[in-house]
Amino acid sequence: MASTVTANGFSLDDSGQRVVVDPICRIEGHLRIEVNLDESNTIRNAVSSGTMWRGLEVILKGRDPRDAWAFVERICGVCTGVHALASVRTVEDALGIQIPANANHIRNLMMLAQYTQDHLVHFYHLHALDWVDVVSALSADPAATSGLQQSISKWPKSSPGYFRDVQNRLKRFVESGQLGPFANAYWGSPAYKLPPEANLMAVTHYLEALDFQKDIVKIHTIFGGRNPHPNWLVGGMPCSINVDQTGSTGTVGMVWLNMVSDIINKSIDFVDQVYIPDLKAIASFYKDWGYGGGLAGKNMLAYGDFPINANDWSNDNLMMPAGAIINGDLSQVYEVDVRDPEQIQEFIDHSWYKYADGSRGLHPWDGETEPNFELGPNLKGTRTNIEQMDEGGKYSWLKAPRWRGHAMEVGPLSRYVIGYASGREDIKEQVDGILTDLGLPITALFSTLGRTAARGLECSWAAHKMRTVFDAMMANIKAGDTSTANMEMWEPSTWPADVKGVGMVEAPRGALGHWCHIKDTKLANYQAIVPSTWNASPRDGAGNIGAYEASLLGTPMANPEQPLEILRTIHSFDPCLACASHVIAPDGKELSVVKIR
Repeated sequence: MASTVTANGFSLDDSGQRVVVDPICRIEGHLRIEVNLDESNTIRNAVSSGTMWRGLEVILKGRDPRDAWAFVERICGVCTGVHALASVRTVEDALGIQIPANANHIRNLMMLAQYTQDHLVHFYHLHALDWVDVVSALSADPAATSGLQQSISKWPKSSPGYFRDVQNRLKRFVESGQLGPFANAYWGSPAYKLPPEANLMAVTHYLEALDFQKDIVKIHTIFGGRNPHPNWLVGGMPCSINVDQTGSTGTVGMVWLNMVSDIINKSIDFVDQVYIPDLKAIASFYKDWGYGGGLAGKNMLAYGDFPINANDWSNDNLMMPAGAIINGDLSQVYEVDVRDPEQIQEFIDHSWYKYADGSRGLHPWDGETEPNFELGPNLKGTRTNIEQMDEGGKYSWLKAPRWRGHAMEVGPLSRYVIGYASGREDIKEQVDGILTDLGLPITALFSTLGRTAARGLECSWAAHKMRTVFDAMMANIKAGDTSTANMEMWEPSTWPADVKGVGMVEAPRGALGHWCHIKDTKLANYQAIVPSTWNASPRDGAGNIGAYEASLLGTPMANPEQPLEILRTIHSFDPCLACASHVIAPDGKELSVVKIR
């Protein structure tokens, strides 16, 4: 077989059986994955293609920068609020606006609530079914399921009768022929390893999490007025605080603050008594599933987030640290400067865009977003119905962002590896604890299983940090400070004529950056590099492959007709292609395609 070695050291082979999954289901957006298998059904080549373009950066040109958050927040309704926060931060950075302490606390609370809700939804509703066989739960013994539940957690909903009721609900689903969210999956695949009782427990908690997750985001409605797409404000937050307010309307008073506190307590209980025990129980049956590492443990990036004190972005002030790891050297965590044009660049060698000079990458402040769809010499089909990708040409609506020329993985695993390597004790304690419980080495983190585990640990971290932040905010309020906004720079006549800014957010899916150029009080340019652009990026001109493509290499498939292993690894990143590719033609009718050639 002919093979090539990429610039980042991965061996690719484009011969052999071809498997196409288009689109990858249970995610937001449009993603196509193609792989080539060798004679042992092991993946030797992988191609990741974002198949949607939106052009929100183009829409923002000429607009008032104070309004940008309301446009970019619509990039995604899943990771709701993260783009708005990045947007207000980039405008504040450009204009030198300082925000009050309470605004910082509220922003941190809203983001921590987003982490908690998003990670719960990801595990149970977007990813758990890659590990859990729903149909197998029909043959479980409810009494044995109850015993399993009580052996791993003190969660009160654990009686045999409770699990029998859930099992009967599931049977009615199956017998009616209407599986709803459980339809179109690969039930019975040999890639599933859980016993029926573990499957029934996980399906039960799937339903519980579906009911509970909607309560967590009430924190967004209390401080931001709604969810999805809560309100934000350049200079702070748009809500006012009045602890003397006794009713449930108007400003944020004690009724609402007490509700926030109650939600935090319930979130901690659910995550620590349901999510984390489930995670450990499921992982114990997949300890040998060490596939899906790719760039994990090699090239990893985090911008850092959750400033303890407002307006201070030094690493020591961030609850989640920033940094970069290169070539697997965990002894060295590099500083990241998002303003440096030599550090962050986007390339389009294999993307459906064009630059004035396509031979070089562009820093986002100089970024260009000009679509240029063209079929490569070996790419078959049309813009909305591509039959075969051509990785030798352009094959994705995603650009290829690079840090100092390196393809990088971002997300919860990257944050946790960087936090661990940086010596953050809260993160080290969590990681060492779960590895000890499972009897696994630190290298086990660098896999699909590790990526899934890191997200669960971060969910618990976020739930507990909500309590820390809420208590700090209440202490500040009780000390007499109720300010939530700084409007000193709200008048455009006070702005510099030409200025640039950057806003960073560690979104649930990873490092998110928005860059703006304000000229004569209007947006001259606006660029966003989102987590899924980093992870799902196509190859660059130097031959580096992105995190998705790298993560699939070397994975054996139990049955290529049921590409569960592809879903398992790609879902572990929690892709969001609506964020990454930034209007799709109406003639694309297919809902899902799995092809094997």
